[in-house]
Amino acid sequence: MRNQITHYVRAGYAGLFIVSHEENRVEKEIAAVAASTKFGLHAWSICQGIVSVEDEPRQIADTQEPFAMLSAFDKMPERSILIARDFHQILEDRNPITFRKVKESLQLARGANRVLVVVGCRLQLPPELEKEITVIEFALPGRDELREVMDGIAASAKVPIMEDIADTFIDAARGLTCSEAENAFALSIVETKEIVASIVAREKANVIRKNGLLEIVESKTTLDDIGGLETLKADLAEKRNLFTAAAREYGLAAPRGALVVGQPGTGKSLTAAATANIFKLPLIRLEAGKLFGSLVGQSEGNWRSAFATVKAVAPCILWIDEVEGLFCGGKSSGETDSGVTNRVIKAILQDMQFNSEGIYYIFTCNDIDGLPDPLIDRLDVWSVDLPNQTEREAILKIHIAKRGRKPKQFDTTKLAALLDGFSGRQIEQVWAKAMTLAFNDKVREPRDSDILTAATKFVPTSKTMAEAIERRRKRLENRAMPASAPEAKKETSRKIVK
Repeated sequence: MRNQITHYVRAGYAGLFIVSHEENRVEKEIAAVAASTKFGLHAWSICQGIVSVEDEPRQIADTQEPFAMLSAFDKMPERSILIARDFHQILEDRNPITFRKVKESLQLARGANRVLVVVGCRLQLPPELEKEITVIEFALPGRDELREVMDGIAASAKVPIMEDIADTFIDAARGLTCSEAENAFALSIVETKEIVASIVAREKANVIRKNGLLEIVESKTTLDDIGGLETLKADLAEKRNLFTAAAREYGLAAPRGALVVGQPGTGKSLTAAATANIFKLPLIRLEAGKLFGSLVGQSEGNWRSAFATVKAVAPCILWIDEVEGLFCGGKSSGETDSGVTNRVIKAILQDMQFNSEGIYYIFTCNDIDGLPDPLIDRLDVWSVDLPNQTEREAILKIHIAKRGRKPKQFDTTKLAALLDGFSGRQIEQVWAKAMTLAFNDKVREPRDSDILTAATKFVPTSKTMAEAIERRRKRLENRAMPASAPEAKKETSRKIVK
């Protein structure tokens, strides 16, 4: 990152916009660039005005107002850098006088080796200035920087770090800013008098959850918790070691992601949750609809922010849920939302294509219609349908066992046949209802008859969504691989009439 900024400064770029929540870390990098290029360095805030960044900081009077700051910038000596803190908020006001002054100041700066560096937590760049200012996405700290933070906290608390497990602490902190990592390490020491990876990971989950876009899913789901979908499960198990160093050294490429599409309540979300345990990687969930914001540029900024976190945590699994809520608006985007949807889609597809090392994508949705071809082309597409007889029996056994009962005490084959047309989610609800009936009847153990009675309280998905189910089946035919293995046909024996 330092080299990139240095090259822009040496090349005479007059306007830079560095997007980051880590103002102090960014300014430290810019100070190093200024020192190496022998540029003078000043910083501006609306509270203090312009202050020279020297051994003895010197304030330039009456420069708090943006126009005054830009006027003072015009008079700075050649080879000067001015950091404009939070200037993106000034640009949000869309003041035409400010826009014009920025343009004129940057034109003057190009001929005098002056550089205006806007530092803000989100990209807010109006069309009037898009061609005048170069945007730099400031990456979250890497392993070396996080190690430096951890060593500093450990040294200050006089806590030794065992080198053989130090990497687990760093892995737990990946995706945090330096200050967030420092807080997590410090909290772990306060709570346990040592650095504990699980505490750091817990704090990371809390931090990531704050922005409302991402969620770290702590999943205990395994393939054994999924009834059916044997073909999809076998494919995931086959890929389980492809993110390891051994696979890279062998020359294997990272696996393609998965698009799991089909009927509601059939195990799509369970599959995403189980993949984390199959691959032994963190699972990060993004609800597609939450990307969109009301402010200009906010939606694209939300994706950039979310993806930067995911990239820092990688290797990991990125689960984008209900993806049709994002992509299906793309065709009419130019008419309904000034092209925001299309811009977000383009950003996602570009990052998937060029910047996804270490990320395994899982997209889940009910309908494939409206999903762009470039997305489908980047993924293995799996179709999930209502469970067949074998799968219904497996699902019923799983839920009976989860509630502490023995499946062999029930006629699961007969019961599964009677649950034809029920989704996996409904089968779980039927078993929960059967237990409720038994509990209310003098707290006895559930019986087959309770399951039969419970089933009558539900209308199977095959009836409530009959038209939609048939439409999905036709759309997915020859466009997706069936997630379920073909059901074995029962052999019939010849009957001889005597």
